[in-house]
Amino acid sequence: MKYKQLGKTGIQVSELCFGTMTFGAETNEKESKNMFSIAKEKGINFFDCANKYANGESERILGECIKDCRDDLIITTKAASRVGSDINSIGLSRKHLMLELEKSLKRLNCDYIDIYYLHYFDPYTSMEDTMRFLDDAVKQGKILYTGVSNWSAWQIMKAIHISKTNFLQAIDCIQPMYSLVKRQAEVELFPLAEDQNLAVVPYSPIGSGLLTGKYKNRNVEQSTRLNEKNYYNQRYIDENYHNIADRFCSFADERGYDSAQLAISWAMNNKNVTAPIIGARDSKQLQSNLEAVNINMTQELKEEISNLSITPPPAHDRLEEFVDTNNKLR
Repeated sequence: MKYKQLGKTGIQVSELCFGTMTFGAETNEKESKNMFSIAKEKGINFFDCANKYANGESERILGECIKDCRDDLIITTKAASRVGSDINSIGLSRKHLMLELEKSLKRLNCDYIDIYYLHYFDPYTSMEDTMRFLDDAVKQGKILYTGVSNWSAWQIMKAIHISKTNFLQAIDCIQPMYSLVKRQAEVELFPLAEDQNLAVVPYSPIGSGLLTGKYKNRNVEQSTRLNEKNYYNQRYIDENYHNIADRFCSFADERGYDSAQLAISWAMNNKNVTAPIIGARDSKQLQSNLEAVNINMTQELKEEISNLSITPPPAHDRLEEFVDTNNKLR
């Protein structure tokens, strides 16, 4: 396992981040703890969670896992999603974030959270008020660094501007969706992260299972995330995504690669990616995914894989100025 700088924070994290969304949901507590131990033994020091996962159970189990090694790890969690029936139990208001931060600290059984993510953008709350809350929480020592997940580039830059002009804690990390079938982050988010020296910790590098080959021939019989969760199914409903996945899985099979491992390796070898988040339902799946670090992702292999997908056009959408007659970038 290699380690990389987390943006401008000065701390180092493993090149893979272990996502604990399955803890207490698809995976029982005993197996969750076993997976945590496997990940830690393999050198992972970076663990991702959220207050919403399994209605808080994921945080509680993770808290049990880290109680004897808390300070050796980088622990993240998030808030913004609806977590209760009260009308205000959602969003990025100071009230909601204050209450949820305290609940997360209690469930995680720790005094501080390394990275606290704003899980979604909230158009109804003053961004300055949200950024001031994060600044206060950092000054109180309850969180060390801040991040945003599922935000667009303009929203992130607006937050950075507010932070700089008001001398508030700045954003340190972004968490976009990114995989061979979902490459939108390459257009503006990755260049933004490089320019502002932000860590990039993308989720769903295997496209919620689409890039594992599980859905080849449109198999809908087995128990999988896309089949069980309608919102995942909607996320990948475009037939182009399935066609890309089919080409990729055939490519992996022909060259003797495990498709999930290859998909993770492709994502983690983007120059702007700090550490993709991997997840698993059981120890066997986790151990297999961890082997992604052993793939020799040469530039040639990376380009071959990229060519199986569709490179998104630049933000200004004038691709013709950047390609030659052979459709290669100038």
